[in-house]
Amino acid sequence: MRLPLYSILVLCLSAVAPAQLCMAEDVTESHPVGVVELFTSQGCSSCPKADAAFAKLASNNNVVAISYHIDYWNYLGWEDTLGEKENTDRQYSYAKMLGNNNVFTPQIVLNGVTDAKSSNPSVILADLKRMNASGDGMPVDVDADLTKDEMTIAVGSGTGKADVVMAYFKKQTTVDISKGENTGKQMIYRNAVTKLETVGMWDGKAMTIKLPSALISKKGQDGCAILLQAHDKDGNPGRIYGAAILENYSALGAQ
Repeated sequence: MRLPLYSILVLCLSAVAPAQLCMAEDVTESHPVGVVELFTSQGCSSCPKADAAFAKLASNNNVVAISYHIDYWNYLGWEDTLGEKENTDRQYSYAKMLGNNNVFTPQIVLNGVTDAKSSNPSVILADLKRMNASGDGMPVDVDADLTKDEMTIAVGSGTGKADVVMAYFKKQTTVDISKGENTGKQMIYRNAVTKLETVGMWDGKAMTIKLPSALISKKGQDGCAILLQAHDKDGNPGRIYGAAILENYSALGAQ
């Protein structure tokens, strides 16, 4: 429908001992294959297929996958329960950066620099690998760790300037849609962003940011992605140089 870090440290509860944290075995390499951002809507009949494909990407430990529910289709009869004006604003900002004349759903942006031509997970992974080979990948290490007291974000050295942006999300949300174009469908949404927050600036030199856990643990949110993302002079988002993701951080009891 149209309108005119890589390190992933997953902190989770053990099924056998609920208070136990899964630690070392959940650490993977510092370079993800890429960042996938999906713009979607519960009121868009074209979105369920992309949502299902995105869910597979969100389960891939080599991808940072986050979704943004927009609000401009609410007039069709169903108000998106995850929709935020800030998400719509981000999509319009991407449109300016990418040279798009309009916004649409579903839309997938790869590494902050290009639209995906398909929502097929295999095609997207292949696209990300080609981007890495052509120099549009994410060369900067971003590592994130969280304890009950603080979050530590470590950013490696590289070339360029970027903001350190935290995207808080709900890992999984089930919605029964009773109106609009998707009436009668029960949808499961993954990694839906609820808030974006800039916590630092990077100038190419290695740096470490420490944040009190009380500042990053938000009620109703159970994960966050850390994006090392450039912006133009007008604040429009651009290339993502590195990323990391933390899931299930409520297991630490910080909330």
